[in-house]
Amino acid sequence: MDQQQGQGQLQPVLVVIPTYNERENLEPIVRRLHAVLPDANVLVVDDGSPDGTGDLADELSAADERVHVLHRTEKAGLGAAYIAGFGWALERDYAVVVEMDADGSHAPEDLPRLLGALSDADLVLGSRYVPGGSVVNWPWHREFLSRGGNLYARLALGAKPKDITGGYRAFRREVLEKLKLNTVASQGYCFQIDLAWRTIEAGFTVVEVPITFAERERGESKMSGNIVREAYLRVTKWGLRRRGSQLKSLFTPKR
Repeated sequence: MDQQQGQGQLQPVLVVIPTYNERENLEPIVRRLHAVLPDANVLVVDDGSPDGTGDLADELSAADERVHVLHRTEKAGLGAAYIAGFGWALERDYAVVVEMDADGSHAPEDLPRLLGALSDADLVLGSRYVPGGSVVNWPWHREFLSRGGNLYARLALGAKPKDITGGYRAFRREVLEKLKLNTVASQGYCFQIDLAWRTIEAGFTVVEVPITFAERERGESKMSGNIVREAYLRVTKWGLRRRGSQLKSLFTPKR
């Protein structure tokens, strides 16, 4: 893998931030991001937020050439927003594309370590569940659900990452170019599992870096029962397909 910019960080970097009713959170998170990474660009992907988040994003963009906005006309889900953002990035010359929530759960101060780890990896996952990682102010049932979902995904898929459902991550451009993004239909937790699993299956190197995940202070969580059910059903399907492929390989005569 090539190294650039002397410290192993690839450039330029685009941070994709999907938004839906995040007007209170957007400006502080962009300000914190640029305090630690002045050269990073931001793409706000807004799903027609009725609270005016898209209008605020336009104001930030007009005042700062590092901030860009992609408007979508309806709330089509987290996965679709990220796919749109990835497509926007690939039409330009970004070497690294980052996923980050707008609500402050993902500390921008952790991002330099994620980017530094890309010197030896193709995808870096910000992990709550490796040594040094932590969760702050989360209700016990949310953490239980998250840990359980990660455990189930590891068992079903045979995947090694401890936090494959997390949404704070950095991709090398080459990964997104190789993955068939137009075939990704999953959302929420499941979208994160889907992208990480496709990356692993494609033979790319995936590593985890500890992060501190904090519950949002303002606004409402987008988590729902439908998102959890989708993740369970899709991961079960992928796991069964994987086991089927293993059995087929085991019983196929070698030539």
